[in-house]
Amino acid sequence: MFIQTERTPNPLTLKFLPGRDVAEGGAQFARGDDTARSPLAGTLLAIDGVEGIYLGADFVSVTKSEQADWMLLKPLILSDIMEHFTSGRPVLTGEGDAAAAPAVDEDEVTATIRELIDTRVRPAVAQDGGDIVFEGFDHGIVYLQMHGACSGCPSSTMTLKNGIETMLKHYVPEVVEVRQV
Repeated sequence: MFIQTERTPNPLTLKFLPGRDVAEGGAQFARGDDTARSPLAGTLLAIDGVEGIYLGADFVSVTKSEQADWMLLKPLILSDIMEHFTSGRPVLTGEGDAAAAPAVDEDEVTATIRELIDTRVRPAVAQDGGDIVFEGFDHGIVYLQMHGACSGCPSSTMTLKNGIETMLKHYVPEVVEVRQV
């Protein structure tokens, strides 16, 4: 098994591509979280210096502490990911993140916002090792949650304001602002 790695805009996060499906819908874990539903996340977070894991559709984003060194962490992470996938164990043992599931009774504006996020924003952000999940729309404000490489990324505010907010305002006049949750 060959696992590719890619840098992300966040210098504390690397994207690992195992060449197979990982977690449709995504799942995020941080040091100290209960990782019972993801054996892979539990294994990776047990590595000293690993602070966060985001399991994307076909990638694993790993966020390290500022003090940790990628030269030391990367071989351990690659080994654990390879061992996990060759063992045949599941990446997630339960349901995926409920936040990715659309609400049943959305109004037309909310449905349009969700569709724009899912079709235009999420695929682009996934290429950088992250994800953005729609959390809600209230009084002109779109609430988004950032995961993986996007969480804590120095350019995330610019992405939200100059990219996502501008695009949503263009297509949905009811949008006044975009905020990170």
